[in-house]
Amino acid sequence: MSTIGRSSPAGREGDAAAGRGDETATGSEDDSATGSRPSAAAGRKAAAPGLQSKAAGPEAGTCRHTGLATGRQAEITAGQAAVEAWLRDHGDDLIGWRRHIHANPELSRAEHRTTEFVESWLVKAGLEPRKLPTGTGLICDIGPAGPRLALRADMDALPLQEYTGRPFASAVPGVSHACGHDAHTSILLGTALALAELDELPVGVRLVFQHAEEVMPGGAIDMVAAGAMDDVSRVFALHCDPRLEVGRIGVRVGAITSAADTVELVLDSPGGHTSRPHLTSDLVYAIGTVITGLPGLLSRRIDPRTSTVMVWGAVSAGKAPNAIPQTGMLTGTVRTGDHTTWSLLEPMVREIVDGLLAPTGVRYQLNYKRGVPPVVNDEFSTRMFEDAILGLGPDALSDTPQSGGGEDFSWYLEEVPGAMARLGVWSGEGPQLDIHQPTFDIDERALAAGVRVMTNLVLQAR
Repeated sequence: MSTIGRSSPAGREGDAAAGRGDETATGSEDDSATGSRPSAAAGRKAAAPGLQSKAAGPEAGTCRHTGLATGRQAEITAGQAAVEAWLRDHGDDLIGWRRHIHANPELSRAEHRTTEFVESWLVKAGLEPRKLPTGTGLICDIGPAGPRLALRADMDALPLQEYTGRPFASAVPGVSHACGHDAHTSILLGTALALAELDELPVGVRLVFQHAEEVMPGGAIDMVAAGAMDDVSRVFALHCDPRLEVGRIGVRVGAITSAADTVELVLDSPGGHTSRPHLTSDLVYAIGTVITGLPGLLSRRIDPRTSTVMVWGAVSAGKAPNAIPQTGMLTGTVRTGDHTTWSLLEPMVREIVDGLLAPTGVRYQLNYKRGVPPVVNDEFSTRMFEDAILGLGPDALSDTPQSGGGEDFSWYLEEVPGAMARLGVWSGEGPQLDIHQPTFDIDERALAAGVRVMTNLVLQAR
């Protein structure tokens, strides 16, 4: 499979309507969850670079790779034009889906209504989705049989109260889509329906609507076990990035996220009076030794170029100033951008903790929970993404730094090569609202940009 061509956009498109939404009417006062669209709102923003494909423009068909057959490029251009037509007809639906999912968030492994919502739209389009036995998450194939490109979106929300004040804000107390999974799901659903209207696809596509990304080790493991990567040659995903302006999409070759493991250390000692620490095991002193010693020694044992970092997040022990406590606990995370280093971390952490605590006489139990590997984009898949992004325009493509966060998309990359890209969702004005915060929101023009990129991946593949 290879990448074959790009075109540059001929115009720009403003955002779709900013109508009202609630938990049943998704994006307007009409019932968008059942198919109607929100009306356009006055005061549209000026479009950011790269927001509309130029597939139908006079410069469409510019080929990145020499030797591309004219007929094949014409097929790509025609497909891009069809996607633009679909977006003109259904762009407001796309926003309505996002607002419906946003207003009705569900936590990891409880995404039943979200799964059913996606399933209903796929079935309406004449597709045959396959729901996982657990009732959350589904897989759907489009196009010819044989090796397929897989496109993945995650569906779960976070246990955070939302404070955006939006008309379509979460209707579920203490739960919100603060990581953009509502956008990911809507983009993939739009991609599916746009592709389903094309007469022919150059390659088969597998749509992977995944549950439980926000918990470790993640729902991707369930999807792989259910056959999501069977007969798949490459897998791709987008993730919202509030540091990039809408219309721009960031890629990088190599690690784009980090492995994320959890360390829990439970300590106990006989306790005693603080005037006589020599007659007992000083548990607080032991905790302090590990707090500073473990991160410090890891930094001396591991190549700093691997972006490995160990940080404690919680510590507890004792209540009285004059009593050495009997129990205590430390919890933290270890992250690395290097896959080989990830495999070495657990035994190294155990060795260091044992060496630090042995002289103190404090007993301990170390619970090391491996999370997810780093997402490592292979070069060829990244170049495919670059071509797809450049189809939005020459200013759409951006570099992106490696993140210290974890992403279970990495489990798919243990099975097949692939790549993840960062989708710009910042309006370009005001603060950049970070993910996993109660105020996180997106510029909804990013939804159409996401559909263009994902469909371009398919149209430009062979």
